[in-house]
Amino acid sequence: MNINKLKELGCEVNEGLNRCLNNEDFYLKLVNRALDDNKLPELKNAIVIKDFDKAFEIAHALKGVYGNLSLTPLYDIIYEITELLRAKKDVDYKDLIDKYEKCYFKFKD
Repeated sequence: MNINKLKELGCEVNEGLNRCLNNEDFYLKLVNRALDDNKLPELKNAIVIKDFDKAFEIAHALKGVYGNLSLTPLYDIIYEITELLRAKKDVDYKDLIDKYEKCYFKFKD
């Protein structure tokens, strides 16, 4: 992953860099680490078994990471999922999870 690719994907790179004291190498290391830590299977499973507390913990943690790194497209989707889980809404999460998965793998490519 590089800065230009992150910008193309719609990330607020300057905000993320500011949080990392404008250290580009450090910022990219954190971005790559965040993307390598794929929590999607755990999130899906927690939702399938309706363990909304566990699903919320996972989504909330992802929201924090994506927010701090200004990975805006991922943040926006996981924010929506987090808020539904916070309210323990028993809704069909499939479309949101699919949307998140597509976005996540766009970043991974």
